[in-house]
Amino acid sequence: MYPIIRKEALAPSVILMELEAPLVARRPQPGQFCIFRLNETGERFPLTIADHNSEKGTITIVFQAIGKSTRVLGDLNVGDAVLDVVGPLGKASEIANFGEVACLGGGVGIAFIYPEIVALHKAGNKVTSILGARNESLLFFQEEIKAVSDDLQIITDDGSSGRKGLVTNILTEFLEGGRKFAHVIAAGPVPMMRAVAEVTRPYEIPTIVSLDPIMVDGTGMCGACRVTVGGERKFACVDGPNFDAHQVDFDELMSRKRGFFQMEKQALEKHEHECRAIEKARKEGLIES
Repeated sequence: MYPIIRKEALAPSVILMELEAPLVARRPQPGQFCIFRLNETGERFPLTIADHNSEKGTITIVFQAIGKSTRVLGDLNVGDAVLDVVGPLGKASEIANFGEVACLGGGVGIAFIYPEIVALHKAGNKVTSILGARNESLLFFQEEIKAVSDDLQIITDDGSSGRKGLVTNILTEFLEGGRKFAHVIAAGPVPMMRAVAEVTRPYEIPTIVSLDPIMVDGTGMCGACRVTVGGERKFACVDGPNFDAHQVDFDELMSRKRGFFQMEKQALEKHEHECRAIEKARKEGLIES
């Protein structure tokens, strides 16, 4: 069991949790993740290690509670525990002194890219961080990322914070203005990462994206997380999750991510129905609060 020792709402439906996981917290690297299982009948699902404290033996995760499993996780509180946490898994991000780098995070992808920004800063890079979200309420980690960035740019779809537009708007302006990034990394929704790849492609800038396909065992055996990169089959759990953005088959990735949409929707609807029934029974005094 892995006790939850801290819980914080970062934005609507975006939750930060710190869990006791001493073995996992020993030496996770930027880009790595864990596979979680909340209970004996729960599914296995991946979450990026957003931060860790080796001395305390804790890891920090940030997730958006939008599906059944993440909703159930989001309903847990300090003092509750998660049944299984397996990790760190996946290949660590390549960290070196590239020179001038751009790091783009969209939505909850901000949490995914935060460890990379910290590591790239420590490696001596000049870091430009570009954070985007649908609106101001969905932004988080601005101060933490500002502290390890030479330049922090904020942009929202509706203009409620920073500029109005998309992260690729700022990246395009920088490149057209003569900025010469030696390395670009992006994490966020698939359409956003695909757009970043197309912006940097003409400039032949090495660009890395963090992929989050459907994943089950996290060890390369189940094959659920297969993606096509450079015409070859790869498994995000062991070959990634970071890949060359210019080689990723984004059409296939988006198609596979939609494959279980109806089943996921049905599972969430059933869970919400059960929660409403339990709450009604509590109000009627049929079960204890």
